[in-house]
Amino acid sequence: MTNEVLEKGKRAKIASYETNIRTTQQKNEALTHIAAQLLTDLDEILAANQQDIIAGQENKLDSSTLDRLLLNKERVQAMSDAILQLIDLPDPVGEVLEEITKENGLHITKKRVPLGVVGMIYEARPNVTVDAATLSLKTGNAVILRGSSSAKHSNIALVASIHRALEKANYPVDAVQLIEDTSRETAKTLFTMTEYLDVLIPRGGKNLIDLVVRESTVPVLETGAGNCHVYVDNFANVDMAKTIIKNSKTQRLSVCNTTESLLIHEDFFHLHGKEFLHYLHEELGIKIYGDEHVCHALSAALPATDEHYSAEFLACTLSVKVVENVYEAVHHINKFGTNHSEAIITEDAQNADVFLNSVDAAAVYHNASTRFTDGFEFGYGAEIGISTQKLHARGPMGLPALTSTKFYITGNGQIRN
Repeated sequence: MTNEVLEKGKRAKIASYETNIRTTQQKNEALTHIAAQLLTDLDEILAANQQDIIAGQENKLDSSTLDRLLLNKERVQAMSDAILQLIDLPDPVGEVLEEITKENGLHITKKRVPLGVVGMIYEARPNVTVDAATLSLKTGNAVILRGSSSAKHSNIALVASIHRALEKANYPVDAVQLIEDTSRETAKTLFTMTEYLDVLIPRGGKNLIDLVVRESTVPVLETGAGNCHVYVDNFANVDMAKTIIKNSKTQRLSVCNTTESLLIHEDFFHLHGKEFLHYLHEELGIKIYGDEHVCHALSAALPATDEHYSAEFLACTLSVKVVENVYEAVHHINKFGTNHSEAIITEDAQNADVFLNSVDAAAVYHNASTRFTDGFEFGYGAEIGISTQKLHARGPMGLPALTSTKFYITGNGQIRN
């Protein structure tokens, strides 16, 4: 209900005034308790998750959604381990970014400070509950979590565990709020709760993100869907191309940094196209939508449309197109991509430079898999999401992305003439 959202918003706002003055030691102590409590409450968390999995199966959720939804002992242990890694990361709050002393003696310092109250709206993934809560706590923020109905029981159990840990640490429990009502009405209230929310972060599919961006009056820190590309240049190493595409497409199908579209230079395709497509389809089991060149070379390929080239499949499916050169590849990516992660496979430095500097994306790769676009892989620990916009933060968003800045000015009686 709307009353639940407003009440929890008010409590989170009050808690944020307490959390933003907590020391790094106090925040890390709270995180230590959370890491331990998740393991203590393992059976309870897994039992709640099983309720969600059974309901998901009854509701005929697809396999990639069920994979994102699933918790097991290893995944909960990984959550706990990620919190311990987060503890070891530097606290950005209080970092001095600029320092100036004016001619009149005024001393001006620009420092990182917490954002305040972070709203998080997300789908299916219960691990986001823990990531968002712990990243917010480490940066002195309060957080309001609104997950999807598919993960409701898991999220309730996880937040209950976090609350027990915060109580043990004598840390403001209201700093982590979960909106248990997952109706559209609660989401719409969250979109416009400017009195209590300082920023809203959507994390999920394109439809959710577009909805939040379109309807929210709260400032949105946008995380993007992942229609990621690999471009195989005419100077690509064949074995390297096979290895990278296998990893970037099949290592985990249900995540946003998985490659969804493959572009192949016409010269490379002329020499290796049939072999390459056979490898993708027969050995890796990938369903292929392709242009006329691809369909001619592989009878099992289906004709691709602009809809396929725009798709985030989150399945063992790939769109494939033959291009004339690196410039056509860049044009195609900038037209159909989601500004997430794009890769070129080539031994030609000039073509690599053209690609890396011309593609509009948060992360660009030369001879490496797109699967590395991840806060942990980049050394940030857990991430709040991967931003595909250009203001405030871009790419994997770790701790600094959850801070703002404040100017501190010290004088000795100066007045302005």
